[in-house]
Amino acid sequence: MFFNFSFSLSFYSFHRFSLLLLILCLARVDLASTTKIGNGYRLISVDESPDGSLVGHLQIKQKNNVYGADIPLLQLYVKHETDNRLRVYITDAEKQRWEVPYNLLPREKPPALKQTIGRSRTRKDAYAYTYTLTPSEYAGSELIFLYTTDPFTFSVKRKSNGQILFDSRSDESDPYSDLVFKDQYLEISTKLPKDASLYGLGENTQPHGIKLYPNDPYTLYTTDLSAINLNADLYGSHPVYMDLRNIDGESSTHGVLLLNSNGMDVFYRGNSLTYKVIGGVLDFYFFSGPTPLDVVDQYTQLIGRPAPMPYWSLGFHQCRWGYHNLSVVEDVVENYKKAKIPLDVIWNDDDHMDGHKDFTLNPTNYPRPKLLEFLEKIHGQGMKYIVIIDPGIGVNASYGVYQRGIANDVFIKYEGKPYLAQVWPGAVNFPDFLNPKTVEWWGDEIRRFHELVPVDGLWIDMNEASNFCTGLCTIPEGRVCPNGTGPGWDCCLDCKNVTKTRWDDPPYKINASGIQALIGYKTIATSASHYNGVLEYDAHSIYGFSQAIATHKALQGLEGKRPFILSRSTFVGSGHYAAHWTGDNKGTWDDLKYSISTMLNFGIFGVPMVGSDICGFYPAPTEELCNRWIELGAFYPFSRDHANFYSPRQELYQWETVAESARNALGMRYKLLPYLYTLNYEAHTSGAPIAQPLFFTFTNETKCYGLSTQFLLGSSLMVSPVLEEKKTSTDALFPPGSWYNLFDMAQVIVSKEAHYITLDAPLHVINVHLYQNTIIPMQQGGLISKEARMTPFSLVVTFPMAATVGAAKGNLFVDDDELPEMKLGNGYSTYVDFYATVSNGMVKVWSDVRESKFAFDKGWIIEKVTVLGLDGVQGGFEIEVDGNPVANTSKVKISTAEHKYTEKLEDRDQDMMKSVMIEVKGLELPVGKIFSMSWKIGNKA
Repeated sequence: MFFNFSFSLSFYSFHRFSLLLLILCLARVDLASTTKIGNGYRLISVDESPDGSLVGHLQIKQKNNVYGADIPLLQLYVKHETDNRLRVYITDAEKQRWEVPYNLLPREKPPALKQTIGRSRTRKDAYAYTYTLTPSEYAGSELIFLYTTDPFTFSVKRKSNGQILFDSRSDESDPYSDLVFKDQYLEISTKLPKDASLYGLGENTQPHGIKLYPNDPYTLYTTDLSAINLNADLYGSHPVYMDLRNIDGESSTHGVLLLNSNGMDVFYRGNSLTYKVIGGVLDFYFFSGPTPLDVVDQYTQLIGRPAPMPYWSLGFHQCRWGYHNLSVVEDVVENYKKAKIPLDVIWNDDDHMDGHKDFTLNPTNYPRPKLLEFLEKIHGQGMKYIVIIDPGIGVNASYGVYQRGIANDVFIKYEGKPYLAQVWPGAVNFPDFLNPKTVEWWGDEIRRFHELVPVDGLWIDMNEASNFCTGLCTIPEGRVCPNGTGPGWDCCLDCKNVTKTRWDDPPYKINASGIQALIGYKTIATSASHYNGVLEYDAHSIYGFSQAIATHKALQGLEGKRPFILSRSTFVGSGHYAAHWTGDNKGTWDDLKYSISTMLNFGIFGVPMVGSDICGFYPAPTEELCNRWIELGAFYPFSRDHANFYSPRQELYQWETVAESARNALGMRYKLLPYLYTLNYEAHTSGAPIAQPLFFTFTNETKCYGLSTQFLLGSSLMVSPVLEEKKTSTDALFPPGSWYNLFDMAQVIVSKEAHYITLDAPLHVINVHLYQNTIIPMQQGGLISKEARMTPFSLVVTFPMAATVGAAKGNLFVDDDELPEMKLGNGYSTYVDFYATVSNGMVKVWSDVRESKFAFDKGWIIEKVTVLGLDGVQGGFEIEVDGNPVANTSKVKISTAEHKYTEKLEDRDQDMMKSVMIEVKGLELPVGKIFSMSWKIGNKA
C-alpha cells in the first residue's frame, strides 16, 4: 500500500547528503564478495541410513574469528527425496539451529542430531579423528551427489549428460572460501559455466531484465522498500534460482533452493555464485528438470502448489488510496459501467477504516448500513469487494481488537513486553503468527469483521513487517502521536537505536535496503522474540508468509469458500496461500518495463497470480503511458489499477483514449477468461506459471534467454507490448513457426528461424499472437466475469501455415469456483481435452470429457470453431455428439477468409499464400459431451 512510497522518498532524502557513504558501502560489498574467510572442513565419518540417506560429520580444519567463531563439528545429511529432487543439509552437529518451521512449510525432517560419531567414539575422539575417507558418490535416478573428504566439498551431477550442476570446490584463484559455518555467518559457493543463464533470487527490481546479471547485488531480506529501487532487497525473499544451459543447441534446466529465512547476500560473478548468510542452516534442494516447466513442477511439489484462485479474481480490479467516502466508490463502479469497461472487483485501501485501525469502519465516511446496501447491490451483479488490513494493531485501550489481543497474549515481545512500533494508526503491536494462540485470535477477528462487512477477500499489506520507527520505542508523554499533520509516516514515538546485541548488529552486514542498513531498520527490532523464544533475527523474512497462512485458514473457515488473499511480503511457499502484487511502483516507462521481469520471476517462485499496479502507484502517469500500461496490464495474471493518495485520479475512464485501450485489451482478456482459468488450474496442479518467459516453451532458442519485453500466457499465447514513449510500433521476437494475431486471426506471421519483426502498434493496439498446434477455449466476453462466463464458447485451432499433416491440442477446466478445492472428482467440475488433426486431406476436431455432469448441467455450449492455417474447405462436413451423428446441421455456417502476412513471404513460400482461416458457426455442441467434427480440406478452385 503506502509506506513503500513514503519510505522511498525518505530513503532518497536521507541519503542525498551521503554519496560518500554509498561509495564506501559499495566498496565494502565488493571487499566482502572477494575476501576469503576460512579453510573449510574435513569429512570424518559417513554412513548410509536404513532409509537410503547419507549421514556424515564434518570437522573444522583451521579456526578463525572473522565474523565470529567457527562451529567445530557439523552434521551432513544427504537424501534423494524423489527421483528428481536431492536434498543436502548441513547443520551444527551438537546444537539445534533455527530452520524454517516445519509446520509452516511441511517437508521431510532430517535425522536427529547424533552425540556420537561412528562406532561409539566420544566427542573428544571425534575432533581428533583424522583418517582420510575415499572420495565417493551417492547416485539417485536423475542426480548424483559426489564428495571429497579433505577439504570436504560436494558437487551435484546430472546422470543423463554428465553436467556438473553445483560444485562447491574452491581453488586458490577463486575469490571465495571453502565452506564456512559460524553462528552468524555461513558461506558456500558453486562454480558455474560462463554461458549458463540464471533466473530468480528475488524479490528485486532487475534493470537488466529477468536474466541474472553478473555483479549486480542480490540481497534477500524482506523490507518495506518500494519497487522503484533497483537491485535492492524488496518485500519478499526467495532464495531459489533456475539454471538454463545450452550445449550444441540442446538445452537443460535445473533449479537450486537454499531453504533459509535469514538475511543473505548472493554474489553472482558469471562463473561462480556465493551465498553469505547470517544464520540458520544450509538446506539445499536440487531439482533436476530438465525443462523449465519441470523445475517449477518439482519446486512447487516441495513448497506447495499455487493456491486455486476464484474465477472472478481473473477479472479486472480497481483500487485507490484516497476513496474518501463510500459515495466515491459508488461513483467509480458506476463510471466503469458507463464507460463500458469491464470491472469485477472494487477495493478499499485504508479509507474505510476508523482511524486506520484494522477490522473497523469509519462511521461517517463508510457507515455500515449504507456499505451493506452497496455490497448487496454489487454482489447481486456478481461483483466483489476487498479491503486492506495491516499487521500492526493500534495500541488503544478502547479498541476491541487490541484488547482481545492483549488478553490472549498474541504480540511479539521485547524483554517480556509487547514490542512497540508505529504504523498508520500510530503506536502498534505486531501479532506473532508463529504462536498458535495468535492464529486463533486472528481468525476470530476476521470472523468478527466478516460479520460486520461481508468482504470477498483480504489484502495483507505492510507485512515485512513495516515500521515507521527504528529501535526500542515508547509512547511520548505530553504530545499526540501522530498529531494529524505531516505526511503520516514520520516517526513520532520516542525511540532509541538497539545495537547492544549481536542480533541487532551482526558481525557480517548484508546489503540491507541496498545501503547496508541495520537489519532492524524500519522494522521490528531483530532482538525481539516470538513464540517459544524464536528471535525476529531468524524469523523476520517469514512474517508475511506466516500471516498469509493464518489469514488463509481464517477465510476458508468462514463459509467454506475459496479464499482470495493478496500479500505484499512473500517467502518460499507463499503462493500456496496468496497472490502478490509487486508493490509501490512509479508511473514511468521504465517501471512499465520492469513489471514484466518481476511478474515472470514470481511465476518461477511458485506465485503465478501476480501483477503490478497498472498506470503506476505514483506520481501521475501520462495519458500515453496509461494507455500502454492497461494494454499490458490486461494480460497480467492479476490485473489491477491502483493509485496513491497524492496522485491525481487515474481510473481507466478518466481519459477517453485510455478507456478505448481498456475496452480493447480488457475486452480480449474477458474473452480469454476460460483459457486463463484453465491456466490457473494447471498452475494449481503442476506449478506451471500463468505468465511465462518465452524460453519456457522455446528452450533451445538462445535469443529467448534474456528476453524481458515479451511473455507467454501458458505455453503459446505471446504478448508483445509497446514499452517506450511515442512509439507506434514494437520490435518483437518470433521463434520459428506460425503465429496468428489474436485480434485479427486472418493475420499471420510465419517465422523460419527466431528473428525480430517490427509490428504496427497504434495507441490502442497491443500485439497478441497465438502459436501453431494450439487449441484455446474462449467466450464472448462481457463487463463482468459472471456474465461473460455464461456466454457461448468458441474454440480457436491453429495449425502451421498450409499444413497437410499436423496436430493441435488444448484443454478447458471449469468448476464451481467457490469451492475451496480445485480438483476433479467432487461432482462440481469438468475437464475437457480438445484435439485436432489434419491428414489425408481431412481435418478433424474432437473432445474428450472427464466428469461431464457439471458442464452439461450448466448448459454451456460451443457455438463456433475457428481453424487457422488450412488450405480451404471442400465439403464432407460431419458432426457427432457422444458418438451419434448430428443429422440437422442447417444452422451451421462455414466461411473462409484468406490469411494476410505481416512479412513478405519468400518466393518458395508462395504455396502458403492461399491458406485460409475457416470459421464454423451456428454450432450447439455441449461442453459436457464428447463431440467430433470433420471435413475435407483443399481449395475448391
